[in-house]
Amino acid sequence: MIRPSTTFELPPGAEATGPPEARGLARDQVRLLVAGREALHDTRFDRIGDHLRPGDLLVVNTSATRAAAVDGEHARLGPVVVHLSTHLPDDAWVVEVRSAPDAAERVRDCAVGDEIRLSDGTLVNLLAGDGERLWTTQPLGTPPGRPIRYGYLSGRWPLESYQTVFADPLAPGASAEMPSAGRPFSTDLVTRLVSAGIRLAPIALHAGVSSLETGEAPPAEPYRVPESTAALVNWTRRTGGRVIAVGTTVTRALESATHPEGQVRPARGWTDLVISRERPVRVVDGLITGWHDPEASHLLMLEAVAGPGLVRDAYAHAVEHGYLWHEFGDSCLFLP
Repeated sequence: MIRPSTTFELPPGAEATGPPEARGLARDQVRLLVAGREALHDTRFDRIGDHLRPGDLLVVNTSATRAAAVDGEHARLGPVVVHLSTHLPDDAWVVEVRSAPDAAERVRDCAVGDEIRLSDGTLVNLLAGDGERLWTTQPLGTPPGRPIRYGYLSGRWPLESYQTVFADPLAPGASAEMPSAGRPFSTDLVTRLVSAGIRLAPIALHAGVSSLETGEAPPAEPYRVPESTAALVNWTRRTGGRVIAVGTTVTRALESATHPEGQVRPARGWTDLVISRERPVRVVDGLITGWHDPEASHLLMLEAVAGPGLVRDAYAHAVEHGYLWHEFGDSCLFLP
């Protein structure tokens, strides 16, 4: 896999340790860096409409977040945390096994045939895997758990903290980790944007775990692009509006449904698409995103949308000016 050209060191304390509400902010009051062709502009997320135009289209992910972390007892290794990454059509799961109690590190000593007893008594068999990180189990149903939490968070937050205003909890499927680019939107902000002539359209992509190793491509994920969204994207491009993806999950879904001539068609299924300089975007003109770790594969997608130079400048600016990283952190709007 090719590597992103954007490199940086994440300074200590750069991670958001909890939701902005815990810091005394509304969800739409996090910081926003607008990275455009001419300049970088520091602002606040609830002012994002100042940088959009009537006729622009925001495409959002309606996937809800599920409680995907479950405590377990590995027959040979002792206490572990099992992350339920992807629910397969036959009710089996793709899982990641991490260290207890806080899932701080990946457990590297698992093997095919290992058994893990979950906290509700369910027995998990690791039937197949890559020998490193992700494993396939037998059919399990949906064991009860809590939201996935990594070590940079200061506490355990309720599942409600991990839902965006676009999440549809009644729809089939859900994400192991929140499609976090949509989290800074509030209902009031959405109302103001729509009133200003900015359109919204949904897709669904159920994201798996994001704890990829350096240089590792994201696994296949289920997605759906409705007919109405495909039509609206094509109409927006014909009439001169900009198609702005709210997050890397939206970019992956939209581009998976886009044919080489640039037309988006209704689609559903599984996508293993990796967007990069080798497979650039075809319909996405801009991208709203949180801040990603050094060498994350998401940086390849950002560079494909905005160009390596603008992404490097934005990340250097964010590090220098103390932007906060990860799902509860600050945001960036790329408008190349």
